[in-house]
Amino acid sequence: MTTTRTATAEIIGILGGMGPAATADFYAKLVATTPGSSDQDHLRTVIWSDPTTPDRTEALLGDGPDPTPWLLNGSRVLREAGATVIAIPCNTAHAFVPRIAHHVGLPIVHMIGEVALHLTTLSPRVHTAGLLATSGTVRAGLYQEWLDRSGIRLVLPDAASQDREVMAAIHAVKAGIRDDTTTALLACAAQRLTEQGAQAVIAGCTEIPLGLPADAVDVPLIDPALVLAQALVRRARTDRAAG
Repeated sequence: MTTTRTATAEIIGILGGMGPAATADFYAKLVATTPGSSDQDHLRTVIWSDPTTPDRTEALLGDGPDPTPWLLNGSRVLREAGATVIAIPCNTAHAFVPRIAHHVGLPIVHMIGEVALHLTTLSPRVHTAGLLATSGTVRAGLYQEWLDRSGIRLVLPDAASQDREVMAAIHAVKAGIRDDTTTALLACAAQRLTEQGAQAVIAGCTEIPLGLPADAVDVPLIDPALVLAQALVRRARTDRAAG
């Protein structure tokens, strides 16, 4: 009987489409992060990319419909397709995780919680982190809550920088524009955070790493999608070792 080297029973369900380019980027990072020399070394994955999911920031700011039904439906599709764990490569969507967690029937690896844990492992120790994220993520206080638990102070862009630099750049990336102007907007916003004492900057929207290279920032740029991919690989390898 022929056997493969993949012994893990884990099947990763990616609840994506928020946005599509960020979902594709996340899967590429998951593949790149997985150690192996053959197809069979990689992780079984199911991707549900639904770009019709209503805008998360608009919902949190009271300007749009609640995306919860779409997130629940996507989770159901992934579960029925065989997924054993769910990953959501969208920071702002994590504001709605408490609404779906008890209905999904599968564990959700919490990207923002993983970022908070990752920051505590950096050397030298990070006492202050900056956040570039959607206005919805900032309004929901997602990173504030998790970093407070780890004793890390969070600094944020001022209102003008948030609107004219961060959100403008995020909208540009979602529109397929990844040019020098987009990078300059994000780099300027990151610089303002380092001037407030940020020892690391969190790219807290999965579109941001698509428009902001790590070398454009003077301090470590933390990519939550990459951190999530690494957490999923660790989980699968633990499962494989236990099996």
